Amino acid sequence: MAIIRTEKICKVYNPDTIPVHALKDVSISIEKGEFTSLVGPSGSGKTTLLNMLGALDMPTSGKSFIGDVEVTGLSDKKRINFRLHNIGFVFQHYNLVPVFTARENVSFIMMLQGVDAKTTRERADELLEQVGLGDRMDARPSQLSGGQQQRVAVARALASEPKFILADEPTANLDTRAAMNLLDLMQKMNEEQSVTFVFCTHDQRVIKRARRVITLVDGAVYSDKEQEPTIVTEP
Repeated sequence: MAIIRTEKICKVYNPDTIPVHALKDVSISIEKGEFTSLVGPSGSGKTTLLNMLGALDMPTSGKSFIGDVEVTGLSDKKRINFRLHNIGFVFQHYNLVPVFTARENVSFIMMLQGVDAKTTRERADELLEQVGLGDRMDARPSQLSGGQQQRVAVARALASEPKFILADEPTANLDTRAAMNLLDLMQKMNEEQSVTFVFCTHDQRVIKRARRVITLVDGAVYSDKEQEPTIVTEP
């Protein structure tokens, strides 16, 4: 069974004035263990689609499923709770809590889930070790480089043991070395632990790593291709 599936989803903004058709009958399916990039020019609908896959926004028409749950049929409250327990997010601007340490940022999701304090701390420490920040657990975001902050964000995304991780332009604010290190980390997690990643990106460094590339143009799927991933060392 696909872990994410959409059926002819459409998204129309400003339907009563000047309608903007951000998505047009988009049907896609993502399987466990995929390493997929959503690409396309600005205004193509890729960010809107990522928001639909993450249940951050709802379509004007059509259906979206995560596992066997139709998220388009959930109330706002149930959808928020469903996201908390099933989806991990990595954002372009990290979205870390500035007054929290790295450990506290990773722990926060588990605290919201009601995980006990001992398990929360142990898992947070384990994840920070896993992303190479075992010696920076007590550092606040302002004390970390951009690449380190994004690694904290990846650890936080993994903390809830999600079905998949959605990453919105995760390398956009990183230099080449930090971007490649982050991609190495995520690719290793994908290959060794079958962590499912779906990226929304313009970055060729990310696109070349993907094993599947879904291209959107004018709100519709233009192409959906599998490819042999390669490593790009230059932006």
